Amino acid sequence: MRRGQIGRYESISAGGEPVRAFVPAPLPPDPALVLDGPLQRALEAATLALGRLDAVSMLLPDDTIFLYAYVRKEAVLSSQIEGTRSTLSDLLRFELEDAPGVPFEDVVEVSNYVAALDHGLRRLGEGFPLSNRLIREIHAVLLSRGRGSGKAPGEFRRSQNWIGGTRPGNAGFVPPPHTAVPDCMAALERFCHADDGLPSLVRAGLAHVQFETIHPFLDGNGRVGRLLVALLLCNAGALRQPLLYLSLYLKQHRSRYYDLLNRVRLTGDWEEWLAFFLEGVQVTAEGAVTTSRRLVETFAADRAAVERDAGRRAGSALRVLDALKTRPVLSLAEVCNRSGLSFPAASSAMQTLAGQGIVRELTGRPRNRLFCYDRYLSILAEGTEAL
Repeated sequence: MRRGQIGRYESISAGGEPVRAFVPAPLPPDPALVLDGPLQRALEAATLALGRLDAVSMLLPDDTIFLYAYVRKEAVLSSQIEGTRSTLSDLLRFELEDAPGVPFEDVVEVSNYVAALDHGLRRLGEGFPLSNRLIREIHAVLLSRGRGSGKAPGEFRRSQNWIGGTRPGNAGFVPPPHTAVPDCMAALERFCHADDGLPSLVRAGLAHVQFETIHPFLDGNGRVGRLLVALLLCNAGALRQPLLYLSLYLKQHRSRYYDLLNRVRLTGDWEEWLAFFLEGVQVTAEGAVTTSRRLVETFAADRAAVERDAGRRAGSALRVLDALKTRPVLSLAEVCNRSGLSFPAASSAMQTLAGQGIVRELTGRPRNRLFCYDRYLSILAEGTEAL
């Protein structure tokens, strides 16, 4: 439904020139959403796919393993949308040995994203409300170091920003004046907690657009806006674990994503955006279910191969394999910490797994070597290749 422009323009001076900043109207849309026909079917399909993902997470042998992996995959993808070139392997190596040989600024940005999401989930788990205060805390973690650390981490902006172009005067979009940000964000917080009967998926889709339109921070808005979707779904009880992340879908359809964000602002066609968003939820949830099953099958097949072929070394090799399931890139020293094996036993077991083609050495060095659980990392890294 085309409702027309979903806000108003306010004339301001920015960078010494007059510009028109867009101030969105509070949610929900007016007139109300039309959730029938194709959009209702898309909502049902997305809700069903989300339910399957939630059910699969309950059947996993150790959902913390998958949560660790999915959070990092999402961090890489969300940061790639913003222009970083770090890969999943870069991030895992950085977390292990603080980044020799990886793009430092990029991988710090991705690592910050992991920390920001972890912070948000921990706070929600402690009973802290999903609020503007929590959003600012998440932003402070996201910009705690590296690029953007000088752009007021944890604070709503006090100056004008813009999207596209070299200055506000030639920008593709100018968000609200900084004086309007507190009121806009207060209205968004009220909408996130409104008792109005909207399905949680619809609420998350609307809130994401509104957040991106307000653009309340000087930097990091895209990443925080994508984090907000996962936090809203977990907070609403739609997911027990945050295993749904949309960044792969948005990376694959980046041009349409940005076009639809702008089109909603200009035409008020929230239904067109929601159709795209709900398709993304369905595709992403179904992909996560498939990936989870593939990983479970890989773990079982590799365990069976070790038990069948490793002979007397099977016990130690299985302990190393279990360590690599928790962290698919490890040094031998960390394998010892996680498995309880001595260094010689861990080294011998790792060579057994390498001989079976289960693990691969990454550095080519004779000392301080790193090993990866090859099939696990390959499955997990699908779609995270640098742009």
